[in-house]
Amino acid sequence: MADTSALVSKLSSLGLKDSPVEHVAVENNEQWAEALATASGLPSNYVLTKTLVFKPKQPKSEPIAPIVVVIKETTTASSKAIGTELKLKDLRLANEDVLKDVFQTARGSVSPFALGQVPQEHIGNVRVVIDKALLTGDAQIAFHPLNSSQTVFVDSAALKAYIASVEGLQHVVEMDFTAEPAAAPVPKPAAKPAAKKSSAAAKTEDTAGLNKLGIQTPKSVDFSEWYTEVVLKSELLSRYDVSGCYIVRPRAYFVWQQIQEFFDAGIKGMGVKNCYFPMFVSSQVLEREKDHIEGFAPEVAWVTRAGSKELNEPLAIRPTSETVMYPYFGDWIRSHRDLPLRLNQWCSVVRWEFKNPQPFLRTREFLWQEGHCAYFGKEQAMRETLEVLTLYRRVYEELLAVPVIEGEKSEKEKFAGGVTTTTVEGFIPDTGRGIQGGTSHYLGQNFSKMFNVVVEDPASEAGADRAKLYVHQASWGLSTRTIGVMVMLHSDDKGLVLPPRVAETQVIIVPCGVNAKTTSEQRAAINDACLSVEARL
Repeated sequence: MADTSALVSKLSSLGLKDSPVEHVAVENNEQWAEALATASGLPSNYVLTKTLVFKPKQPKSEPIAPIVVVIKETTTASSKAIGTELKLKDLRLANEDVLKDVFQTARGSVSPFALGQVPQEHIGNVRVVIDKALLTGDAQIAFHPLNSSQTVFVDSAALKAYIASVEGLQHVVEMDFTAEPAAAPVPKPAAKPAAKKSSAAAKTEDTAGLNKLGIQTPKSVDFSEWYTEVVLKSELLSRYDVSGCYIVRPRAYFVWQQIQEFFDAGIKGMGVKNCYFPMFVSSQVLEREKDHIEGFAPEVAWVTRAGSKELNEPLAIRPTSETVMYPYFGDWIRSHRDLPLRLNQWCSVVRWEFKNPQPFLRTREFLWQEGHCAYFGKEQAMRETLEVLTLYRRVYEELLAVPVIEGEKSEKEKFAGGVTTTTVEGFIPDTGRGIQGGTSHYLGQNFSKMFNVVVEDPASEAGADRAKLYVHQASWGLSTRTIGVMVMLHSDDKGLVLPPRVAETQVIIVPCGVNAKTTSEQRAAINDACLSVEARL
């Protein structure tokens, strides 16, 4: 438990003059303000605070590196701005486990004084961000002294002195949160009508550009714009009224069908069977594997209402299906004789990307296949991981005529919750950059331990207490990103170029010799000749 008396004693040595103010336990700032409104012995001028703890996205193997943000109650803390300041990505609020294990406190009692409770093995990884607005002026600053039923009031000098006294704390920055809005310049009032006109003109110009049949932007000048033009003008995709979503048109879907047929035949030859699981997953199940879901948390889309009625429990739309499928693996696998269990499903998934959408490459909904298998031993699961990777390479090289290399992801890039991630990577010469083509993962026993997918050890003696073994698992996925990679590599300034094995249209027959003097009989003869060639083809 937190030693409040020791903390108050230390604060007294740093300038604290008054004893902590007692009040009812509070859970948020609104309750805190109400509790202090009826308390006595308060300073005449004080400000309430918020202390937030964030956790950056990081590999499971790295030590936890939380960020403690101390701000005024009225300050809005943007995780993106904090991440930019600290050069960290994908900050999210830390869960109760981090508060308990690292700071030895609980939600509602968090304050900068919890830094003094961080074990030495963690304190060097903790970063502290202090709102500059707290350090100016003469108002007393209110904090909970590790207990939400008490409040202490300190000045900015005492706050800085306490933080400086925390042994091993190395990373402390002061941040001006009021400077954030300045990043987006506000247009002058007089310029507003012109801005609207400019926006409308830009939209008209963009539409006009798309209405031109040819590609307007050279591949070597603006690769991104060229790519968007190609996929739209070649009728692979059309834009949709939901940002980040696209309509897959028949020409592109034909390519996807060829990939489906090729890959489906390959995995069926390996013994994999197709199935289909629902797209919805409960929050309770999704959050069961914390390290796994942390990798997808910012992208998960939630269903919270049915009509006008709020759902009792929010439902996530699957970003991937490990947490959807594996609870049922535990029901279906009763013995080592039920292994291997090898399933694949063709479906769509939703990942609510907030980055710039790119057709086929980065979209909020996309088509893919995902395979999920369970084996008795590591060797079998790892063998499948590599077999599927080879099949992915063949999809690219034999169907799409795209050279790729097989490899293994680094620790930082591997699949969240997995042991090993293997990948096929392509190379786009025009950009000088590689691009991920498809991945297969050896998951080890991480998920089987989480969802209790076990079998009895056949080598152990028969009896009620036979040893249990967790199964080894693999998962793998390939999406319509394949089409985008193919377009990037083969197409040119004249438009779409498709490899023959995935091109729906193989030959175009063009009638020649028709002019104003051509008689109707001659026209009919030319047309019949074209139809005859078509029939032979």
